[in-house]
Amino acid sequence: MTRVADRFRHGFDAEVVRAWIADDPDPQTATTLEHILASAEDGDEAAIADLEDRFSGPLVFGTAGLRGEIAAGPNRMNRAVVIRAAAGLAAFLAETVGEGFRVVIGCDARYKSAEFARDTAAVITAAGGVAIQLPEQLPTPLLAYALSKRGADAGVMVTASHNPPADNGYKVYLGQRPLQAIESDPVAALAGAGAQIVSPADGLIAEKIAGIESVASVPRAESGWEHLDESIVEQYLSRIDELGVRASGDLSIVLTSLHGVGAGVAEAALTRTGFTNLHPVVSQQAPDPDFPTVSFPNPEEAGALDESYELAREVGAELIIANDPDADRFSAAIPDESAAAGYRQLSGDEVGLLLGEDLAGRFEENRAVGTVFANSIVSSRALAAAVKSHGFASVNTLTGFKWISRASLWLAFGYEEALGYCVDPLIVRDKDGISAAVTFAALASRLKAAGSSIEAELDRIRTRDGYFATAPLSFRLDDVSLIATSMAKLRENPPATLAGSPVAEVHDLSAGYEGLPPTDGILLLSESNSRVIVRPSGTEPKLKCYLEVVAEPSELQAATDADARAAASAGVRLPAASASASLKPALKERLTSLSTELKTFFGL
Repeated sequence: MTRVADRFRHGFDAEVVRAWIADDPDPQTATTLEHILASAEDGDEAAIADLEDRFSGPLVFGTAGLRGEIAAGPNRMNRAVVIRAAAGLAAFLAETVGEGFRVVIGCDARYKSAEFARDTAAVITAAGGVAIQLPEQLPTPLLAYALSKRGADAGVMVTASHNPPADNGYKVYLGQRPLQAIESDPVAALAGAGAQIVSPADGLIAEKIAGIESVASVPRAESGWEHLDESIVEQYLSRIDELGVRASGDLSIVLTSLHGVGAGVAEAALTRTGFTNLHPVVSQQAPDPDFPTVSFPNPEEAGALDESYELAREVGAELIIANDPDADRFSAAIPDESAAAGYRQLSGDEVGLLLGEDLAGRFEENRAVGTVFANSIVSSRALAAAVKSHGFASVNTLTGFKWISRASLWLAFGYEEALGYCVDPLIVRDKDGISAAVTFAALASRLKAAGSSIEAELDRIRTRDGYFATAPLSFRLDDVSLIATSMAKLRENPPATLAGSPVAEVHDLSAGYEGLPPTDGILLLSESNSRVIVRPSGTEPKLKCYLEVVAEPSELQAATDADARAAASAGVRLPAASASASLKPALKERLTSLSTELKTFFGL
C-alpha cells in the first residue's frame, strides 16, 4: 500500500490533500478538506495558507500525547490522527509487553471525544490487545484510577482538559510492564507506573506512529472490547473513603464543574465523606462542550468563578470548590470582605501549601522511611519549608504532573502551581481534582470546628516558616517567534536586579539544574531571595514568568511589632492582625515591581 503523506514537502500539493481525503475515515472532515481544496485550486490564497498549515506536519506526539484543534488534516485532532496514534501505541505495547496487552480508555464530553475513544478501543482490540473502555463522560482521575486498579499496561484519556472548546486531546499513561521493558532503572519504572508518559516512551511511541502507512492499513475491530460499568465510579469513591478525611461539622460549599464532567463524582465524593450542605452552580453543572457561561474553561482565568461567587453570596457559602472540565485540577475560594466579589480565590501555591502541611502533619504520626513531598520547580518554595518543619524531604521536578507523579516511589504528596494536586499517589499517580477537593474541604471543616480558618492556618504556617508570596505573569503572543527571541535576550543579558535587589544567581535550566533534566527556562535569584523563573509554555503560545518574593519569620514578627507600636503610640486599640496580613502589602508591592521590571525588560 502506498504511504499516505502527512505533510507538504515543497509547498502546497493538491495530490497530498487528495490522498489524505481518500484515507480519511470521517466523512465530515473529508468533506471539509474537499471544499478547502476546491477553493485552493481556484486560487484562493487563504485556502492555500489554511492547507499549508494543516499539512505542515503531523500533530506532534510528545510527553502526555496529543492536543490540538478539532479539524481536518494531519496537524489537527481528528479520527484519522487518533487512529494512527492508537495504532502506534498498540505497536509499542505489542513490542514491549506482547500479545494481550491491556489498555484502559476514557473520555470527557468534548466534541468527538466519544468517537476518538471508540476508535482507540477498535484499534487496540484488532491489534491483539485487551481494550477496557470506561463509561463515557468521566473525569480524568477515574482513568488514572482504573489503570492502577485493573493493572493495565496503558491508559488513554481523550480530553483537552481546560483548553478552549475547539480543542481536544489524547493523554497517554503507561503501566508497570512496558516501563520495565524500556527503563534501565527498575525503581524509576515502578515510580512512573500509572503516570503520564515521558521520554523515552513518548519518542518510541512517536516512532511507531510515524511508521503507520495509512488509516486504511490499520485494522479496526467492530466489537470485542470490554465495557466497564458505573461500578468503577463506586470503587473510586470507596478509595477516597479510605483516605480517612471526613467533615468535622457543617460547612456550606458551592461547587462548580465549569461545564465539565466532574460534577456528579465530586458531589458524590463530598456527600459520602460527610459534606451535605452543598450548592452546585446549576448553570455549569451539566457537561457542555461549548462552555457557554465562561470565556475560557479554566478556574485560573479571570471571570471563571463569577457565577460561583454570585451563588456563594446568596447562600453564605464558607468555601467554593471549582474543578476544571476534566476534573483533574481543583481551585478553592474563601470568604473575604475586602475582595470585590466577597470571596478570595486562593492561589495554587496556597492550596498546595495547605494540603502539604496537612498531609505532612498526618504522616508525621506514622512516619515511613523515604517519604517524599514534591512540587514543580516553578511552584513555591513554601512547601519545602513546611515539610522540612515536619522532618520530611522535598524534591523539585520539571513542570508538569508527568514529572511530579514519578518524583519518588515513596511520594506522599505532589503539586504544581497550576491547580494540580496529588493526595493519593499510591493509587492515582496523577493530579486529581476530586480527592484533593475532598481533602481540602475536610481541612476547612476541621479548622472551623477548632475555631480557626484557612486564613489563620496560612498565617500560622507563614509565621513558622516565612511568607512565600507568588504571582504569575504571562505574555500571550500571536507571533510565536517572539518567545524564542525573548528567551535568547534573557540568556544573553539578564536583569541586574529584581525588585531593587541585586541578582545573585542566574541558572540556565537548559543545562540542567540541581539534578533536574535539561528544560528550556531561566532561573534568577536575588540577594533578598526573590526568584523569577521564565519559560515557554508547553501547550500555549505564551511566555510564562513565575514570580516569588520571601519574607523570613523575623520580618513577619517585626511587622507585627511595628503595627502594635504604632497603635499604642496613637492611643488606639486595634483588633489583632495576622503577621502575614501586616506584611502582605509590602510583598505585593515587591511582586508588582518584579512584574513591571519584566514587562519593561521584554518589551512585550
